[in-house]
Amino acid sequence: MTKTIGLTGGIGSGKTTIANHFMAAGIPVYIADDQARKIMQSLEIIADIKKIFGGELFENNILNREKLAAIVFNNPEKLEQLNAIIHPAVKKHFGNWILEHKNAPFIIYEAAILFESDSYKNCDSIITVTAPLESRIQRVVKRDNTTRENVLKRMNTQWDDARRISKSDYVIENINSEIAKSEIKKIIKILRIQ
Repeated sequence: MTKTIGLTGGIGSGKTTIANHFMAAGIPVYIADDQARKIMQSLEIIADIKKIFGGELFENNILNREKLAAIVFNNPEKLEQLNAIIHPAVKKHFGNWILEHKNAPFIIYEAAILFESDSYKNCDSIITVTAPLESRIQRVVKRDNTTRENVLKRMNTQWDDARRISKSDYVIENINSEIAKSEIKKIIKILRIQ
């Protein structure tokens, strides 16, 4: 049976870069945030979001993600309501996706909030990606063209590295690309023989 390996890390840690290295090594990777973005464009999900958050977040039925983020990252209750819409849909989509990869010895399930959403409970092993706080902040400010304050607000909705690491089987420190790639190779070797 195909094993599910959770891959997580705080915002700006470089999870997606690490996920891409796994993909380059031929490992199937499911990137939950990308799939959630696609799922949020379905008519059923749009209707659910409109019910809770109102139609003013949409322009021509296209969700303004920045407006939604401003609401949910300042209101834990609203974040919980959004997650209650999105997470079951992503879980269902992932269930279908994993059937397509049932012959792989293991797959990677990459999710920013693997622990916060309880998705880790469905994983056989967990990999946490870490990076120094300042590097993470700078990466996100540059990537999302946002402010340091906004990045810190988003970080405050996630577990900290120490808490994630305490529940993880492997840790990849994502500072030096070559060292990170070498860690990935070691982890793949271990997972292939388990």
